[in-house]
Amino acid sequence: MHVPGRGLGSPRLKSRKGARQSVRFTANARWKITDGGRLNLPKIGAVKVKWSRTLPATPSSVTVIKDAAGRFFASFVIDTDPAEDAARMPGTDRAIGIDLGLTHFAVLSDGTKIDSPRLLRRAEKKLKKAQRELSRKQKGSKNRAKARLKVADARREFHHQLSSKLISENQGIAVEDLSVAGLARTRLAKSVHDAGWSQFVAMLEYKAARYGRTLVKIGRFTPTSQTCSTCGAVDGPKPLSVREWTCTACGTLHDRDTNAAINVRQAAGLAASACGASVGPEPVLAQREGQEATDSRPETVPRSGTATSPGRPESLPFRARSMSIVFLRS
Repeated sequence: MHVPGRGLGSPRLKSRKGARQSVRFTANARWKITDGGRLNLPKIGAVKVKWSRTLPATPSSVTVIKDAAGRFFASFVIDTDPAEDAARMPGTDRAIGIDLGLTHFAVLSDGTKIDSPRLLRRAEKKLKKAQRELSRKQKGSKNRAKARLKVADARREFHHQLSSKLISENQGIAVEDLSVAGLARTRLAKSVHDAGWSQFVAMLEYKAARYGRTLVKIGRFTPTSQTCSTCGAVDGPKPLSVREWTCTACGTLHDRDTNAAINVRQAAGLAASACGASVGPEPVLAQREGQEATDSRPETVPRSGTATSPGRPESLPFRARSMSIVFLRS
């Protein structure tokens, strides 16, 4: 089976010493969920399960996963009804632009500022203590792995709650296509990894496809922090220490992050939206200095899914399948 993003080649064998181990059971493996709520697996038997949610339908397969901290999870694949998904999140006439950052995790074009939890920074002292203890223990100790996974779990939960809220409240969402790999090579690397922007945008993508929303990514070279959202004048680059600035053309006082979020929404063509109609024109792509536009014709943004830049393949249609993960008690 070809996995997107990987080259074709021989099958990759799993290492028995790897941090993550998994095994998948299909319907032919004769696994089942007992009346008492246990998971009955071949050659293992009935396993106690701490259910995170009720399964909405009969699962077609289950994958048992062991993470680096020695915890076991069961991931079920379930077919879902697109009509039920649409009814769960009805259409709305709202559109929002998001400016991702470090001082605030996200600033919305309506002025809302969402603080960054800075989970890794807050847990650093515990991680350092665990590392000192780890150096005095035998190889294979899981204390540090458990501490790191606790941070990752909390970050993932924060991203899930925020992405679900934004998808539920807005028909159109615009974000910048940030170069996370490039920013991770700067002095802000630890803060960039702590924020987890890529994971958050990935959640927005699949939730937008599932619930009939439109997610637009604008070019990373769009000067959102330099452009006045009121008159459109480009005021030039500014250091990160400048959080407010006044437009020299129209005299409007701007909050740096809120102004950038408004420009993200406008560049994506989400300034005006209507429930049940196309959200807006194709996103305005940033042009490098000296580059001339070759085609000024507007393109159509799909009703739902992810809008991409010209030259990129469109995202694959969403398959009506979902996954439910539960914790297995030892």
